[in-house]
Amino acid sequence: MLELGFFYMFAGLAVISALAVVLSRNSVHAVMSLILCFFNAAGLFFLLDAEFIGIILILVYVGAVMVLFMFVVMLLEVNFVSVREGMLKYLPVGGVIALILFAEIVAAASSGVFSPDGIPDPGHVAQQLNNTVEIGKMLYTKYLLGFEIAAIVLLVALVGAIVLTLRVRTDVRYQNISKQVNVNPADRMHKVKM
Repeated sequence: MLELGFFYMFAGLAVISALAVVLSRNSVHAVMSLILCFFNAAGLFFLLDAEFIGIILILVYVGAVMVLFMFVVMLLEVNFVSVREGMLKYLPVGGVIALILFAEIVAAASSGVFSPDGIPDPGHVAQQLNNTVEIGKMLYTKYLLGFEIAAIVLLVALVGAIVLTLRVRTDVRYQNISKQVNVNPADRMHKVKM
């Protein structure tokens, strides 16, 4: 009974904070609501005995990504008046997409897949079972190809971001390393008798 209460508390706060992210007019408040949503999602993972994923969610997303988002939001001077100017011309397309998504959610909820009978009770795993070891076994055996493909995609995205932001500046003097290495010392230093 206590576990069910914690589930409803974490799930309700996650939904409320997710709505606050979308509906907030202030971008700093939206980021803070997203941090609260991540904490509640981590609480749900703790209830499922997936402590490793919950801790990673807190450390990586809240500790690193959200701090980066907060700095970016606070450093950028976004003019919200100019952002909201052309919003009404996208309202019909956005409304159609929202109706399609709402119909999909209603169809998925009424299909019976998410009924209490259709979802098996996971129970609690034994205390001697280590989540980190089990995740590592699955990740590096069964899902190794997908893991490596994701790593390659992230590497390509990183190189692509560097290439797109790299610019050659003409007002800066660059070093020519090969010219410096291949220089003849006799050409650099002249002995003078005094």
